[in-house]
Amino acid sequence: MVSSLMNSVVACFLSSVVMCLGWILAKRAVKDREQMSAFECGFDPIKSARSPFSLRFFLLAIIFLIFDVEIVLLFPVLSSIGFSFDLMANLGIYIFLLVLVVGLFYEWKEGSLDWAQ
Repeated sequence: MVSSLMNSVVACFLSSVVMCLGWILAKRAVKDREQMSAFECGFDPIKSARSPFSLRFFLLAIIFLIFDVEIVLLFPVLSSIGFSFDLMANLGIYIFLLVLVVGLFYEWKEGSLDWAQ
């Protein structure tokens, strides 16, 4: 109990030190208009160099990552199917797959998978 309390105190202290150092070092950097503007061969920038990215692409990438992680979670299930038949484990797998399919249909109905819109 005492060692976990000591570890927590040390972790809080170290994180506070790192945050303070980052704050102090960030204050030293002077940011003026010339440093913040994009460099285009010595001319003033014509457009904003920091153009916003597509929010639809971001949402589609997040959906891809979520379903990718869920597929990775299914790989151990495929290897365990041949070894034993457990009714509760199979029921859990089917519920997990049902949640995946319902989520996929919800995303499809919502229009998040339509890139052309």
